[in-house]
Amino acid sequence: MAKLLDKQRYKCALGAMQTVQAITRALPILHSGPGCAQKLSESTGSSGYFSPNIFPCTSINEKDVVFGGVKKLNSTIENALKVIDADLYVVLTGCIPEIVGDDSGEVVSRFEDADKPVIYAPTAGFKGNNFKGHEQVVDAIIDQYLKKSDKKQKGLVNIWADVPYQDLFWLGNIRELEKLVSELGLTPNTIFGYKRGIENINKIPEAEFNLLVSPWVGLNNVKKLERKFGTPYLHYPTLPIGATETSKFLRAVGEFAGVDKEKVESVIKEHEDYYYYLIERYADLFLENRVINKQFTVVADAQYALGITKFLVNDLGLVPAKQFITDDTPKNHRERIAEEFKNLNFGLEAEVSFETDGYKIHEEIKEHDYHGYPLVLGGYYEKEVTESLKGNFLNISWPVQDKVVLDDSYVGYSGGIRLIENIYTIAVSRFN
Repeated sequence: MAKLLDKQRYKCALGAMQTVQAITRALPILHSGPGCAQKLSESTGSSGYFSPNIFPCTSINEKDVVFGGVKKLNSTIENALKVIDADLYVVLTGCIPEIVGDDSGEVVSRFEDADKPVIYAPTAGFKGNNFKGHEQVVDAIIDQYLKKSDKKQKGLVNIWADVPYQDLFWLGNIRELEKLVSELGLTPNTIFGYKRGIENINKIPEAEFNLLVSPWVGLNNVKKLERKFGTPYLHYPTLPIGATETSKFLRAVGEFAGVDKEKVESVIKEHEDYYYYLIERYADLFLENRVINKQFTVVADAQYALGITKFLVNDLGLVPAKQFITDDTPKNHRERIAEEFKNLNFGLEAEVSFETDGYKIHEEIKEHDYHGYPLVLGGYYEKEVTESLKGNFLNISWPVQDKVVLDDSYVGYSGGIRLIENIYTIAVSRFN
C-alpha cells in the first residue's frame, strides 16, 4: 500500500531556487517543467530584485522527455545572459532532465568564458528536499566558482546558518549572528541578504575559519571548504536564543578564534545585564501559575526544535514534552542531534521524534497529558490541534501564515526577548 505523507514541512530539492534568490543579484535558471517553477515560487517574502515569477525556465515538455532538453537549456542560458542583468547565474535541474539523462553540467561548461559566471546544481526532487538542495547550491559555488587564495584576512569569519525563506526569520537571524560575531572584534562574512552577494562570495576562501550555526544543514559544505581551501570550521549545532545559549555561543566562538577572554566576558556581561533587567521587570508575570504552561512541544526543523527547546528550558524553566523534528534529517545526523536534547539545565531531558507526517505528530500531541493546557510552537498546521486542546499556539516554523516577518529575529539576547514577548502575549490574552 502506498504511504501517504500528511502536512509535510519541506519542498523538493528544486526549492533551492530560494537559496539562490537570497544571494543579491544571483539568478536561478530552472531546467524543469513549468509546473515545478510555479508551485515552488509560492512563498511569502520571496519577491525582490528577481521575482520568482520571471525566473528563466526551459519549461520542458513531453517532446523533451523523448529527445532530451539540452538544446533548450543552452538557448535559455544564452538568452538569460543577454536580457537579465545578474552577477551569478545558477542552473537548477528538476526531475525530468535528470531522469532522461540530460548532461546539464556539460551544457553549463560551454559558458565558462561568459562575462558572468554560470554554475549548475543537480536539484532533482527525487534526490532530496530543499534542505539538501540548499547544500547543493553552496557546493556548486565551492566546486565551480571559488578559486584558491593565498591571502587570508585576519579575523574574517564566514557565517553559515539555515535555509533562506524556508525559515521566515532567516534574514534577521543571520544579521543578528553577524552583530554578535562583530562584537568580539571579528569580521563576519555572509552571502545571503541585503548588500551581500558576489563580493562576499569572493571573500569566502580568504576567511580564517567558517562558522556553521545549524544542527546539520551546511555541515557537508564547511567540510568541503576545509578540504578545498584548508579553512577550519567551528560547528555550533544550536541556534543561540536567549541569554544561556547565546553566552555559550560567544564563549565558543571567542575560544575558537583566540579572542581575549576578558573581552568576551565583557561583551557577555553587557548583554546579560540588560537581558535580566528586562526579565526581572516581568518576574511576577512569569511566575503566575494561571499564565504559565506546564509543558511545551516544538514542531519544527532541527534548527528551531533544538534552539527553542533549549531556550524554553534553560531560560524560562519550562518542562519539555516530546519535540518533533520535521525536516527529514538524514539518519547519520539523528543520534548526535538527539543527544543535544539531553543537554539541558535542571537535569531535564527532552524526547525527540524525527517525524515528517503531520497526522502522526498531531495524534501524539492529542494523546499526551500536558498536565494542563499545552504550549505548542510549530507550523500553522498545529494551530487547529492546539486550539482543540485549549492550549497556547505560536507559529514559528514553516508554514507561517499568521504573521509577516521583514527582518525580525529570534537569535541572540534580543531574539530571546522577542520570543518571550510573543509567547506571553498569547498566554495573557486568553484571560482578557
